[in-house]
This record gives sequence, structure tokens and C-alpha cells, in this order.
Amino acid sequence: MNKIISQTVGYFLAILAGRLVAVSKKLVTWLNRPETAIHPAKVPATDGRTSPPLAADSIITERNKHTLTIFLNRPQVLNAMDMQMAQALLEQVKKAAEDPAIRVVILTGTGRAFCSGGDLTFALQANPEQPGDSFQALTTILHECIEVIRNMPKPVIAALNGPAAGAGLFLALACDIRLMAENAYMKASNTSYGLTLPASGTYTLPRLVGMGKALEIIMLDKPISAQAAQSLGLVTMVLEDKSIYPGAEAFAQELSLKAVHAIGQVKLLMNDTFDRSLKEQLVAEQQAIVYSANHPEGREGLQAFTQKRTPVYESIPFFRE
Repeated sequence: MNKIISQTVGYFLAILAGRLVAVSKKLVTWLNRPETAIHPAKVPATDGRTSPPLAADSIITERNKHTLTIFLNRPQVLNAMDMQMAQALLEQVKKAAEDPAIRVVILTGTGRAFCSGGDLTFALQANPEQPGDSFQALTTILHECIEVIRNMPKPVIAALNGPAAGAGLFLALACDIRLMAENAYMKASNTSYGLTLPASGTYTLPRLVGMGKALEIIMLDKPISAQAAQSLGLVTMVLEDKSIYPGAEAFAQELSLKAVHAIGQVKLLMNDTFDRSLKEQLVAEQQAIVYSANHPEGREGLQAFTQKRTPVYESIPFFRE
């Protein structure tokens, strides 16, 4: 009897051990998938080095001279925007706007995507009966972030390392310049899921491509390749996939040597040009050029012109004392 019991127990233990081995193998395979790998990723930089391992934070930053790069960092969900990411992004763009040592900001993503949009799963799970409440909370933060980006008197570059969809696309369009990896694409997405456009999409898209083309993009909701995006004027430059990070940093470093304060003032003037009459815009332009001429950057530019030399702006404080 004891022998039978022992054999039976041994039989079941063998089966259990075999299943545990099989489950373990599946778990290892799953954890090592590119989109869910838990080991730290590396981000290439301009001088051939790699950045520190990516943290668990939904937003991480990297400083290189006068450029701040902000990484959207939820690669396991293609950098979909949830409340935590939106709040962290808002905090970082505010810091960048206020830091006089930062002259250019880059916004990009980790992993395979720039940003796949709002986290729809999160929104639905938070309140299945009234998911709009989640979008109310998320867009309150995200829209403040858009305002900071648009009103920041500094260039903001979106480096689209992968797909930019929904709110991710409109976040990119709110930036001043867009660089795009050749295999990335843009997609409006929202209307295909019964949603309207957030994150200034109805404001920026018609201004960039015209009303007719904007409506076509939203209604048909087809993916827009990098080449097509460049033809439409949505993208400044298309780069090889492996070159998007170093290319964006090189672009930003070149831009940081220019008269960034004056560029920022022109950005603010252009923000308001559709909401002012010609007379109002002329008054604003007059005030801005007087201000910029009195700024240390303006004085350096004028002196360099009269002395027939290249102006040096990099060491000039961004904000006038």
C-alpha cells in the first residue's frame, strides 16, 4: 500500500515539475520580448556613447550642454499617455521653460514608439460607465502641458522615433519642429475609436496643412508615412531610424548656438497671429523688436554685425536680468 502511494505521489510530482519547467520557459520567453523586456534599454547619443539605463519612471530626461531631452518612457504600451506620465511631462516642460541654461528642448520616446496616444485601457478601466471622466482628468493636465510648450520662448523639437498616434500625434504637432524616423508614421486614430481630437489637434493640424487636408486626415484616418508627412509640411526632416536620437541632438545643438531668445519671441508672435488684426500684430511686432534689441542677445547681434564677425550667443543668459 505504501509503495502504491509513493509511486502515485512521485507520478504527480513529476507531472508538476514538468509543468513548472514549461511555464518557466514561457515566462522567460515573454519577459525577453522586445516590447516587454524588463532589462534596461540604451539610447544612443551624438558622440557614440549610450545614455544611462532607462529608469522605471514614465518620464526621464537627459541633459547635453544647453539641450534637454525629455523621453516618454512607457515602452511596454508604446508610450501611451496616462495620468502619471502626463503629470511628469508637465513638470519637466515647466522646468525646461524656467531654466535659463536650457536653450532647446527635445521631446521623444523610448522603445518602438514616440507616443501611441492616450491610454484608452486605463480610461475605460477607471470608469467603464463614464470613461469621459478619465479623459476630463487626463486632458486637464495634458492641455496645460501643450500651453507650456506653445508659450515657451524656446524651440521645442519633437523627435518621432516611432509611431505618433492620437494625442501623441497632436503633442508632436504642438512642438515647433518635428524630425521623424523613416519607418515611423503618424495617425490621427481618435475618430476611429469614437473620440474627438484633444491636445490642440483641431488647432495645430489645420494651421499646418490647411482645413481641407486636415479634415481629410481626420476623416479617413490613414497612417501617414514619414515621407508623406514631410511632403505635407508636418515634418522638417526624415532621418534613418538609427539616426533619430543623435540627429535630433545634433539639430538641437546647432539651434542652441543661434539667437534663441529672438527665435522664441518670434514663436510667441506667430502663436497670436491668427487671433489679431493686422494693426494689432504690427503693434506687437514693434514692441517685440524694441525688446529684443535691448536684450543682451540683440546687442551682441548688432555689435557683431558692425564688427563684421559671427555673433556668439551661447553664453548669454536666456532671460534678461
